[in-house]
Amino acid sequence: MTVTVELVGLEVFGRHGVDEEEREDGRTFVYDVALEIDPPASDRLEDTVDYRAVAACVREVSDGGQYRLIEALASAVADELAARFPARRVRVQVRKSEISPAGLTVAYSAATAERAS
Repeated sequence: MTVTVELVGLEVFGRHGVDEEEREDGRTFVYDVALEIDPPASDRLEDTVDYRAVAACVREVSDGGQYRLIEALASAVADELAARFPARRVRVQVRKSEISPAGLTVAYSAATAERAS
């Protein structure tokens, strides 16, 4: 049996993107994060993964560098979450909106990274 701790729609401002203008101006990236963990031994916060610490970790990775590709950003966040928290599996999706590939409009682009222990 496992439990999944999730953060859905976590908004973090970052300076990531292929174009220099994207990195200079920055934008809000939206993260969906899921950590599959063993069930907590009690009803105490100390016995589980604190989602506040997960959110802080995402922000630290985003603030810690500039990524040209959201694939690299998603991978870096997944790697750090897997290193810091006792999760069997980590899944991170990063989305960015307001893009127009080839003159077309899409709701958002996304990249997802998964790590298993």
